[in-house]
Amino acid sequence: MRAVVATPLKIQQPVRIVIADEQPIFRDGLRLLIETEPGFRIVGEIGNGSEAVARVRELDPDILLLGLAGGIPLLQTLRDVGAARMSMRIIVLTPSVDTPDVPRALQLGARGVVPKDSAADVLFESIRSVAAGHYWIGGESVSKVASSLRELETARRRSKAFGLTRRELEIVRAVVSGYTNKEIAERFTISENTVKRHLTHIFNKLGASNRVELALFSAHHRLLDGI
Repeated sequence: MRAVVATPLKIQQPVRIVIADEQPIFRDGLRLLIETEPGFRIVGEIGNGSEAVARVRELDPDILLLGLAGGIPLLQTLRDVGAARMSMRIIVLTPSVDTPDVPRALQLGARGVVPKDSAADVLFESIRSVAAGHYWIGGESVSKVASSLRELETARRRSKAFGLTRRELEIVRAVVSGYTNKEIAERFTISENTVKRHLTHIFNKLGASNRVELALFSAHHRLLDGI
């Protein structure tokens, strides 16, 4: 489906990978793990510092494995300055898929989200899947995400406005920007229960079941453009 399948990477084996994470021990362990898998080659490591964007340009990887802690500013910078190649795919490595930073990372262009406690074969499969032009969320198959987004596409055709009110669109923007329910409540001077009710209405209108699907829908269909 076009909503979730991007143009496959036009690369030759091996897949060229850069690891970006603030923790040297984590980078070392990940490099040693990936080097055991045929078809992958680590071409560099960066620590998410001030020179990270320049290093990404220099190393020119096929896949960027990005530690989410501290990685959001790098994602923002990569998008703003256009440093990432169109063919480069970004997989964020996160302590949990259920975190406000995950929707924000997807909104900024990440193609995969993998928990740091995943098994090695899950990580390897996520790299292959993203390199092939698909999304990868947690340990779930792409088909499940695609199925959800097909339902969202149907909702989009029914109404250009998606049936969302102005306040609901503002809530969506806050969600994909990484705000928690508590922070959204403070931002709009409403209760957390009211925020939860808004989110329930939004999910029902769009057919989404969680923040990740909401962020994917928002990113692909430019839901927040012009507001």
